[in-house]
Amino acid sequence: MNRTSQEAVLEYPAALRLPPKPAKPRKRGLTSIIDYGPDNMGWTGPRGIADLLDCAADYIDFAKIYAMNALLMPPPTLRNIIGLYHDANVQCYSGGILFEHAHRRGEVPLLLDYLGGLGFRAMEISENYVTLANDERLRYFDACRKAGITVIYEFGRKNPDQAIRLDKLGALINEVLEAGVGHIIIEQSEITMTVRQDPDVLKELGKQPWFEHVLIEADTFDFPRHHLQLMEDFGRDVNLANVAPGQALRLEGLRSGIGRAVDYSLFKSA
Repeated sequence: MNRTSQEAVLEYPAALRLPPKPAKPRKRGLTSIIDYGPDNMGWTGPRGIADLLDCAADYIDFAKIYAMNALLMPPPTLRNIIGLYHDANVQCYSGGILFEHAHRRGEVPLLLDYLGGLGFRAMEISENYVTLANDERLRYFDACRKAGITVIYEFGRKNPDQAIRLDKLGALINEVLEAGVGHIIIEQSEITMTVRQDPDVLKELGKQPWFEHVLIEADTFDFPRHHLQLMEDFGRDVNLANVAPGQALRLEGLRSGIGRAVDYSLFKSA
């Protein structure tokens, strides 16, 4: 029997199978990795991504191409990378900083053409360093839709000066959802500021009716402590963004109760 035939019949032993993760597309337990490119947070050139997806594609829902890497990496290489993600049923999107760069230069239509040529089907629109008026934001959503690009919206500043106000955040998220945007990321710095100034807000955040559409940014440099804290705050099936590629498989284990960091709680529920 050749290797391909062996792979076709080899399955997990039924009596040892772990609880299955819901099939894609799913609403809870989403993981969005941040593809830094060749980097010590996970080597993700085309061959690195192929290896990552061979091992962990079932546990990765989104992959963000970091910041301005779409303007730093060779376009043919980037097109290859995007194709690998798409073939593995992982939605690949460009980072919000790239959008903000194009917005500041008045060149968002040019960016949309470029992203489409690379094979992107999604992009992040953020307001980390720019501020959009409501009508301007909606026009960008509409332009993306007409270009065949799905929007992932990120709420928050890189340098916020006050805690999250749930009434304002809820009004914005409902407006974004009504415009047809299905996923909203909350910037890590906003969570950090809120924990410092008004931690009770987090207790209410997860109770909001729109929270199922939200992904919370985790601190890639504080793994697994920060990820575990977010799972404690919002449940193990919290949607997490900015997960480093090298953390994706281990994060799925933590969600399932596997690892010293969660005291192998899988055994307690067996």
